[in-house]
Amino acid sequence: MNAIMPNKPEYIEINGLIAEVIRTSRRKSADIRVEEGAVSVVVPKDLDIERISQLLDAKQQWLKNKLNIQKEASPAGGKDYVSGESFPYLGRNYQLKVLYGAFEPVKLIQGRLVVTVPCAKDSGEEQAQMIRGALISWYKHHAELKLKDKVKRYSATTCNGISHPEPSSVGIKSYKARWGSCSTKGKLDFNWKIIMAPNRMVDYVVVHELCHLKHHDHSPKFWREVERVLPDYLECKEWLKVNSSQLFSI
Repeated sequence: MNAIMPNKPEYIEINGLIAEVIRTSRRKSADIRVEEGAVSVVVPKDLDIERISQLLDAKQQWLKNKLNIQKEASPAGGKDYVSGESFPYLGRNYQLKVLYGAFEPVKLIQGRLVVTVPCAKDSGEEQAQMIRGALISWYKHHAELKLKDKVKRYSATTCNGISHPEPSSVGIKSYKARWGSCSTKGKLDFNWKIIMAPNRMVDYVVVHELCHLKHHDHSPKFWREVERVLPDYLECKEWLKVNSSQLFSI
């Protein structure tokens, strides 16, 4: 068992499974999650790493079953998760480079997405699942940073900003067929996969949801507000309509 803490996020490896450790002062107990092939455990801020490893070890068979179920339900879009394959980030394709050794999370280094995984004692399928989970964790982390930054930028009341109440919170989710949502309480959630699209498309999705803070519908007033901020929004909307299937297939 190895714990990996490359600044943030934090990871733990136990018996061939990689899990992201998410520490928060808002939890009093651990919550283990499996989403789209990526394992995460949300824990109280000061929970000891040994205790976290014990919790994951006790749930190991359950985790493997969940991963297998999700793998069957969501095919990996034809990817083998080997060196040389390309994965998009903000509209540009980056080649994957797989190294072998103690697990290291995905890093963007000199134009490549580099991940280090343990030498394959297990089947190639299990290793591919580990790499896919690591990539998804990397995408989610960067999506959250980028989307919060864009919300802050477009929320500013400037000559090209949107005049409305501030969102109550901004988060990311795993949606199957939508790019974002805005609740009546001002909570914005975005599909992390939008981070694979070109930067302008990310802008469009952010502006779209921010405009819902002012207009909770798709009325002409809503679209006029979107157009005021992004005059080329129709091109962005069409691009996402044509290319969404590719982005949903990681």
